[in-house]
Amino acid sequence: MSVGHMAVTTVPVVSCGQEHEDCGIRDVLDRVGDKWSVLVIVELAQGVRRFSQLQRAISGISQRMLTLTVRRLERDGLVSRTVHPEVPPRVEYELTPMGHSLTFLVKSLADWSADHREVIAESRQRWDAANTAP
Repeated sequence: MSVGHMAVTTVPVVSCGQEHEDCGIRDVLDRVGDKWSVLVIVELAQGVRRFSQLQRAISGISQRMLTLTVRRLERDGLVSRTVHPEVPPRVEYELTPMGHSLTFLVKSLADWSADHREVIAESRQRWDAANTAP
């Protein structure tokens, strides 16, 4: 179906079975959709990493934010943390099987972003030009 010059498509509605029921979707999306979690997942998709390796690989993340992020991802079952009994202790992080299952979706989103970044940039320029006060 089309309206004017724009095509309108229908998409499946996400439903928990009852109208207006949150059912935890928002909570999960808040976690896996936040900037730092996505970047940690992307980095860990490449293999096991120590904390310092993660911090170097993720530009702009503070030590405190990285600590909070890996703890939350561990709590959610997406990341596992292994402490090796050495002096000083060596701590490594890796994706769990559930965390790995998320990498396909993250990669799809990253690919979509790369495929559409120029069109989005052009759209932003047109919008800014039309909506900036003279």
